[in-house]
Amino acid sequence: MTDAEPRVAATFSERLDRLPFTRRHLRVLTGSGLGWALDAMDVGLISFVIAALAVQWNLQPQETAWIASVGFIGMAIGASVGGLLADRFGRRSVFAVTLLVYGLATGASALVGGIVALLVLRFIVGLGLGAELPVASTYVSEFAPARMRGRLIVFLEAFWAVGWTAAALIGYFVIPASENGWRWAFALGAIPAAYALFVRWGLPESARWLERRGRHGDAERVVRSFEDAAGEASAPPNRAPAPVATPAPVATSVGSRLAALWAPEFRLRTACLWLVWFCVNFSYYGAFIWIPSILVAQGYDLVRSFGFTLVITLAQLPGYAVAAWLIEVWGRRMTLSVFLIGSAVAAVFFGTAGTEGAVIAAGMALSFFNLGAWGALYAVTPEMYPTSLRATGSGWAAGAGRIASIIAPLSVPILLAAGGAPALFIVFAVFFVIAAAAAWGLADRRGAALDDR
Repeated sequence: MTDAEPRVAATFSERLDRLPFTRRHLRVLTGSGLGWALDAMDVGLISFVIAALAVQWNLQPQETAWIASVGFIGMAIGASVGGLLADRFGRRSVFAVTLLVYGLATGASALVGGIVALLVLRFIVGLGLGAELPVASTYVSEFAPARMRGRLIVFLEAFWAVGWTAAALIGYFVIPASENGWRWAFALGAIPAAYALFVRWGLPESARWLERRGRHGDAERVVRSFEDAAGEASAPPNRAPAPVATPAPVATSVGSRLAALWAPEFRLRTACLWLVWFCVNFSYYGAFIWIPSILVAQGYDLVRSFGFTLVITLAQLPGYAVAAWLIEVWGRRMTLSVFLIGSAVAAVFFGTAGTEGAVIAAGMALSFFNLGAWGALYAVTPEMYPTSLRATGSGWAAGAGRIASIIAPLSVPILLAAGGAPALFIVFAVFFVIAAAAAWGLADRRGAALDDR
């Protein structure tokens, strides 16, 4: 490789990184973010549906736990496969297909008459949802200028709070309104199927992915559209784009991508990333999927427990806002670890809260810190790997985390029976502390260009 090759290969990256935030960036962020919000709405809805079906169908705790966990089994598979597909077929296309899959399956869930059919459809929903989230964060990170990349990914993750709030509103107003309220909730969850069409045709493909696949003309057109939005260009407008030399990819096939995750260069960050994803998923889904049901079990009626959950959910938004600011001030590792420690402290207080005010305050603190940590985690994950295996690395980290999200809902009834809510939330706190320690094994690429190998 000559000295000139790295400079030429970085042309598209340099042009993207030097741009100001434009309306094209806003379109990519909001277009991906709306899909993210619809994902969150679906995940949030199931916590309210479970609480309602437990009463209406007279379900046992283990049956309701499986309704939650089977979706996460699908998510674990979807995240792992989705990342591989996105590195092979493109970020935008896989993003759109996953929205279509889980949107249709969620809508079909409104028609089920028993738990078996619901479990099958929740698994399919999980396949689409699991694949979509790491692909979306990879997609946005590849357009974001280096100096604000972390902040934009946290803003992307903040759409999760919008979707979860929508789920809480549906849970509060729609589900208790009638015997079929949960069916109407699922019907509303079918919106992503229509939105997938917009994603497929309304958003550009990642220029970095196009460059990596040798489609330099297509990459040039995408980059130029962002430059035009910023009122600048890096080359005369009538000049045909010259072939761009690119550095050798780290991996080019499914097998080599999976092997590269554990190559000496990436081994430590992969291990730490998987551990953080596992611990955060266990505590988050163990807590938030079950909060409405736990409140009902503590004596609050369905409507009141849903109302508490709605208030608790609103604290997610300021959590994201603070994380978005700190991630470009403190860096990725410090922000992630501080929010994880805050989550641990809040979990202990929530598990021991004895009054309505304490429940709401501790729950809001848990939402604030936990979702801020999620924002930082999604920001740091795509930065750990080069373009040729970025979606694969993000997807498999998410897949490792989904194993915990399968285990957590099944563990909650056992832990509640053994020690009640205090013991349960102390366990969650321990997992948050482990994640905070593992975060220091990650690379911190604040302000640095993405690796385009």
